[in-house]
Amino acid sequence: MIHRSLEPPLRAVLADTPVTMLVGARQTGKSTLVTTFADGTEANYLTFDDPTLFAAARSDPSGFIEGLGETSIIDEVQRAPEVFLPIKAAVDRDRRPGRFLLTGSANPLFVPQVAEALAGRMEVLTLWPFSAAELAGEPERSIVRLLLDDEDPSLPYSPTSRGDLVKRIVCGGFPEAVAREDADRRARWFASYLTTILERDVRSIADISRLEQLPRVLTALALRTRGPLNKSGLSQDLGIPVSSIDRYLTLLERVFLVRRLPAWHNSQAPRLVKAPKLLLCDSGLFCHLLQWEEKRLLEDSTALGLALECFVGIELVKAADADPAAPRLLHYRTSKGVEVDFILEAPDGRIAAVEVKGSSSVDASDFRRFDRLRDALGPRFVRGVVFYFGERRVTFGDGLEAWPVSSLWEAP
Repeated sequence: MIHRSLEPPLRAVLADTPVTMLVGARQTGKSTLVTTFADGTEANYLTFDDPTLFAAARSDPSGFIEGLGETSIIDEVQRAPEVFLPIKAAVDRDRRPGRFLLTGSANPLFVPQVAEALAGRMEVLTLWPFSAAELAGEPERSIVRLLLDDEDPSLPYSPTSRGDLVKRIVCGGFPEAVAREDADRRARWFASYLTTILERDVRSIADISRLEQLPRVLTALALRTRGPLNKSGLSQDLGIPVSSIDRYLTLLERVFLVRRLPAWHNSQAPRLVKAPKLLLCDSGLFCHLLQWEEKRLLEDSTALGLALECFVGIELVKAADADPAAPRLLHYRTSKGVEVDFILEAPDGRIAAVEVKGSSSVDASDFRRFDRLRDALGPRFVRGVVFYFGERRVTFGDGLEAWPVSSLWEAP
């Protein structure tokens, strides 16, 4: 069994919070993770994928919740949002920690009534597909801690081939996709997965017309993940009204197929682009949408750079969401076009800046985009790192370093 980075934070939340909500896309391992917590306990495990339990919960939500044991695990709870108010009532009567462990593959907090019902009573954790560190057997490894650490990190010599890195990118982190060695079988799984998400989950949470346009929107977003979101441009390219683009984006976020990264800005740097940047939830899904196989990535440096940025970005998302310190992941772009792919901001204001380069070599020019940010931040700027396909960590000045992509999963 592959251990997850989220296990320690999940145990900590269960120890002091009445309701714990574990959310994430389908097939990321939520059910597997919560059942490991149920083993050896008296927790009552139920899933609303069971049609009988689903019907009972919707028919009489108060009676259903009152009939549960002292500790309950409810899988796919978003399918019956009627139970959230009875859960609130049950918790108000008895606020013992760990009473309810809920999972959902569609984020119920997008529904205002649900968010208000459990405010102050529930903590939400997000489980993404396997990280590279988890697949390497290093679930406690956190790349965000290394990036934000004031101390000089010790990184290993990393003789990892370009072919191995490309394979990691196209496989992604979904457990079923990782388990399939054959590229065609993996492609069939991704196609089936998207059909299930868009036809079942999205349709169940939204009464929206022209649902068949969502795959086109998702593919168009994949091609535009390098820069800030331009909804007007996307609307023109797809021939879809901006109002519809907004609804589609909300739905894709709600089922965890995309992650929105806000733009970093402060009062000392007013000339910054404030539009968010989008990331797809998985580099394997990203490559499937664009029909990029290993051979294409090895031959096309532009495609490889775009896929690598998705891979590194979502790895940072996974590490940041599992970190107890809860650092923020953002992006940076000035009105003159100077950009930094990713910004990590610690709660105390320390900043690490990350660039991604799909090349085996790096030179001083790759670090110039950090200059303005470092000048604006002063001592808050911890380091600027360029992830690349090389094998060694190389220093290019005070706080400026090139790190191998394999630093994402190799323990120091």
